[in-house]
Amino acid sequence: MLKKQFLLIALFPVMGMTSCEKFLDEKPDIKLVVPKSLDDADLLLNDYSTMNDNYPLYGELGNDDYFLTKELWEAASDIDQRNAYVWADVPYEDVSQWRNPYKTVYNANQVLEILAKNTAYNKDKRFQRISGEAHFFRAFAFQFLIEIYCVAYQAGTAADEYGIPLRLDPAIDEPSSRASLKDSYDQVIQDYKTAATSLPDQNEFVGRPFKASAYAGLSRAYIAMGDYAQAYAYADSCMLLYAGLLDFNTLDPSNSLPIPRFNREVLFPAVSKYTGIMNAEYCFVDTVLYRTYAADDWRKTVLFEASNELEGAFHFKGNFDNATGNLFVGLTTSEVFLNKAESAVRIGKVSEALSAMNQLLKTRWKTEAFSDWTETDPERLLMMIVAERRKELVFRGRRWADLKRLNLESRFQKKLVRKLGDKEHQLEPNSPKYAYRLSEIVINLSGIPQNKR
Repeated sequence: MLKKQFLLIALFPVMGMTSCEKFLDEKPDIKLVVPKSLDDADLLLNDYSTMNDNYPLYGELGNDDYFLTKELWEAASDIDQRNAYVWADVPYEDVSQWRNPYKTVYNANQVLEILAKNTAYNKDKRFQRISGEAHFFRAFAFQFLIEIYCVAYQAGTAADEYGIPLRLDPAIDEPSSRASLKDSYDQVIQDYKTAATSLPDQNEFVGRPFKASAYAGLSRAYIAMGDYAQAYAYADSCMLLYAGLLDFNTLDPSNSLPIPRFNREVLFPAVSKYTGIMNAEYCFVDTVLYRTYAADDWRKTVLFEASNELEGAFHFKGNFDNATGNLFVGLTTSEVFLNKAESAVRIGKVSEALSAMNQLLKTRWKTEAFSDWTETDPERLLMMIVAERRKELVFRGRRWADLKRLNLESRFQKKLVRKLGDKEHQLEPNSPKYAYRLSEIVINLSGIPQNKR
């Protein structure tokens, strides 16, 4: 009943006059339409399609882990996706890329408003859990928006760069304004830290975060900010609570989707909106990337399969959501292992970086085929870890954010190239186009400034 009432409220502004009159003839029961109890708050967070699903795809559409043929690109029906693929600096119309995370934020803010009116229960474990979940969801959604629509974080300039609108209450009438990139990340960090203090060590509800999830989120945020000491600390905190890995030796690479949903590595499940041109059965894995997987690396056959459409090409089949129509973009222990390893070597903890990588890779290679890494030169080891990060997190919503932060270092800079027939499109390192244009609908309705070009 609660969801039905919210649907009526959401549709009310666009109903015809006759429908409005019939609706107004009915005397509403306000208790059914205004969420105010802890039960209502739990129901809002239980809306999986809003809280865990339909996260933006821009960013991944522009990464270098896949390619399309000219014929496939031209056949794609979604113009915005075609433009995103070649980093076209043209107006974009798809407002859902921006709107969907803010729906998550709106629900989280509603929950926090409910809790603010029920402070008599603030010592209750359920109250604390719900508070932690709401702060986590808001942080996760904000961070996703930042990664797509903002430039790479640099401490010296972040206060002067555009961030995102930080909606911190459910009011919908107040005008929006873009916070700075620094303030935007500060809010993400604050929300994740609040979540970490409130969430339980384990969560009985599938799809909800727990304490280790918040630590993983903090590690993801800090590594994007280039704060490797903090990224290391929170990756370590996460692994002390939970560090389960999926042993690829137990998977059947002949399956069309070998990786089970909600597997033991998933710290928080989240998926993108429909992939379109990035559909696993449509696009092709970057050929150079595919060749970097060794023959004894299970990922070569678990994550990929030969294409029937293009000789010598491969499709991706290693979706952590066990699906083909969207991308898994949530948090996993394998990402945390990589965060810890990269951060560790950057702050001089070489042995800890090696330990994290060896633990992870033993679960990816065929039994007895893997030999522990022994490289102790920090520069060479960092290069190995960064290369391994791309191989492990392929099609997992991380490559775009990684490209942005790594492009700030000359040793990792990469010019992206798309070839469509005789035409070539390029994206230079640190191009302002790494911050995708906001939908023109958003700009026109809100009046907030467009990204700089």
